[in-house]
Amino acid sequence: MSYHEAKLAYAKLGVDTDEAINKIKSVPLSLHCWQGDDVAGFDQRGPLSGGIQTTGNYPGKATTPEELMADLDLAFKLIPGKHKLNLHASYAIFENGEFADRDEIQPKHFKKWVNYAKERGMGLDFNPTFFSHSMVKDGLTLSSPDPIIRQFWVEHGKRCLKISEYFAEELGTPCVMNIWIPDGYKDVPADRLSPRARFKESLDEILSTPYDKSKVYVCLESKVFGIGVESYTVGSSEFCMSYVSQKGIMPLMDNGHYHPTEMVSDKISAMLLFNEKIALHITRPVRWDSDHVVLFDDETKEIAKEIVRNNALDRIFIATDFFDASINRISAWVTGARNVQKALLFAALQPNKKLKECQDSGDMTALMVLQEDLKTMPLGDVWAEYLNQQNISSDYLESIRQYEKTVLEARA
Repeated sequence: MSYHEAKLAYAKLGVDTDEAINKIKSVPLSLHCWQGDDVAGFDQRGPLSGGIQTTGNYPGKATTPEELMADLDLAFKLIPGKHKLNLHASYAIFENGEFADRDEIQPKHFKKWVNYAKERGMGLDFNPTFFSHSMVKDGLTLSSPDPIIRQFWVEHGKRCLKISEYFAEELGTPCVMNIWIPDGYKDVPADRLSPRARFKESLDEILSTPYDKSKVYVCLESKVFGIGVESYTVGSSEFCMSYVSQKGIMPLMDNGHYHPTEMVSDKISAMLLFNEKIALHITRPVRWDSDHVVLFDDETKEIAKEIVRNNALDRIFIATDFFDASINRISAWVTGARNVQKALLFAALQPNKKLKECQDSGDMTALMVLQEDLKTMPLGDVWAEYLNQQNISSDYLESIRQYEKTVLEARA
């Protein structure tokens, strides 16, 4: 079927495919930098730790800022739509033998990233890095009973606020700064309250730092459990949602950070009623928060439908978050990002008014039939037109294979 035929098929449902494409192509998707080097970063050479791990040893991972930027360039060329880049603090770039620990990092250590973003016309988002560091003691950071440990990480958070503000000012687009900590216990704790009280106090101190709230959107990310903290997570959903509500900051939901029977798609509408803006990390959990490459699967589509049908494209910051070291890392970026965008386009092609009328009138029979019919509508032809308008080929594997042969293999 051609795009013209697909356009006519959707028009019968009252859907304008051109309007759907225009709606989606302006939505910024924040691509996470850490897929390109297995979350290693540039500020330490120790193992990845703190409830995070990658699996696989596919050749050619980026080991320098220049390599990571080159890999990102290829990925961005193969991903349609509007882009942002999501950085972790561990990707600070030091030159001429200089080094600054995480409680001493400054905007100047991210100047190369700002220049990179400026040249490509994109914004930057940011994440303090509360893992893979010697000051993570007994798996604890901002909730540690040791005031020296806590103060180190509080200072890190404050520094990250200033760096986020620097990004926003230099690039002219707001920066989302996301706080996530790995704190918790492997086995049943004797005291659940005190670590959370210390975490709250630490967050309060970080947020006491003045910053421009029109330029920096601070958010807090919860988690149900992680490696090494299977029995108790300090930053639980209940804690984080309560804290953001009290402080007027933004909740961030990662769809891998909940019980397998919980769906972030179901939470979005509830969160929109009580928050002006929310943030999402879109990933693919397999039995747990395993950060697999995003597929065009049911939950990704449901998340996208909730965003679009609730007219929340300008209220929700969307970022990707996965890291697979068992396959070509650039392909992982492109596949995952394209699937998020494909899901958004799929959502924009839904006859939402008609679907809602069926529900409100109690005609659940018609609702089910229409929802099932929509699954076989010619999305692929509309997607192909979207790529064509962006001057991007639907076949990206050949470009990546060529880059692998000429660039990645040489790194090994």
